[in-house]
Amino acid sequence: MTTAPQLMFIGAILFALGVAGFLTRRNLIIMFLCTEIMFQGILLNLVGMGLMRGNLQGQAVGLFVLVVAAVEAGLGLAIVVMLYRRRGTLDAEKWSLMRG
Repeated sequence: MTTAPQLMFIGAILFALGVAGFLTRRNLIIMFLCTEIMFQGILLNLVGMGLMRGNLQGQAVGLFVLVVAAVEAGLGLAIVVMLYRRRGTLDAEKWSLMRG
């Protein structure tokens, strides 16, 4: 059985990997996936904090974060598909100058 500090350590590693991937990559889909990895790291930290305190508040907030991540995944993927259809590329550098 995993303990709360182990969950929080794994969550911190996931969050750090997500931040590093988001800051170093230029592909919009990879940046989107790194955002999802950051959400999962936050979720593990919330569950770990709930276990550490001995109540269900961390799991309740974690469920809320999971719902937000699911909604963000749907909307984000739709936006990425729309951007690809508009310019034909997913390179974030090409989208630095957006015009209305």
